[in-house]
Amino acid sequence: MDPGKEKAYRDGLNDALQAGFDLLAKGGSSLDAVLAAVISLENNILFNAGKGSVFTSSGHQEMDAAIMDGSNLAAGAVAGVRNIRNPIELAYTVMTKSPHVILAGEGANEFAKQQGLKMEPDEYFFSEFRKAQWEDLRGSESTALDHGGIKEKKFGTVGAVACDQHGNIAAATSTGGMTNKQFGRIGDSPLIGAGTYANNRTCAISCTGHGEPFIRAVTAYDVSCLMEYAGLSLREAMDRVVNDKLVKLEGEGGMIGIDAAGNTEMIFNSDGMYRGSQSSDGTHEILIYR
Repeated sequence: MDPGKEKAYRDGLNDALQAGFDLLAKGGSSLDAVLAAVISLENNILFNAGKGSVFTSSGHQEMDAAIMDGSNLAAGAVAGVRNIRNPIELAYTVMTKSPHVILAGEGANEFAKQQGLKMEPDEYFFSEFRKAQWEDLRGSESTALDHGGIKEKKFGTVGAVACDQHGNIAAATSTGGMTNKQFGRIGDSPLIGAGTYANNRTCAISCTGHGEPFIRAVTAYDVSCLMEYAGLSLREAMDRVVNDKLVKLEGEGGMIGIDAAGNTEMIFNSDGMYRGSQSSDGTHEILIYR
């Protein structure tokens, strides 16, 4: 990346960190913090979620999102939604205003309208560089994991995990999926236990990467299981899943995680991962490469 683009990504990550941390500093919940952080990223056209979502094979955006509360295992998710300004807000509304965990497609959109969530026209989600990515693949059966077509693999999922002053943890994930995806393809992001999971007894996890191996590995929940049943630490469990189990399934990507003691880890098996953390202990870091 050129320095200007790198600064823009770092600024976007910092904005999201600040949105979540400011709420925690004021006594807000971990759930509120991850919601605010992901909304910030969805509103930034640089990231493949919300406003910056990639084009499907039919030339529009289909977005997925999930959120989970580690204090009570409540969860909400949406898949294949269109024209929703903030899919993570819809996932939160599914969790808090419906008896369900996951809604998809037209039904999820109808629920969003009934709940008065902000909708946007197709033009809101348009950007020239997303269209150019799509044009590279248009008419083929190929898909790409975000920037630069097939050659450069940058995973577009955004996510956040948080621990509040009461030791409650939460996770949230949002994505526009793969460029040129077909047949209503859904990845791991909105699937509880695959791309998103939170449990106060263990950890909160948000994943990014090639969704199909992450689904098959039940990745986020596997970290929790290794902590709960095998007694592994957050770092040990995440490292085993990312650098052993996923590698064996040719699953490239990574995850961010936190436990109820406030320990954080950001582990990946790809060349880099856009990531950052902020804590009341003074930690503040934003990283892209290894």
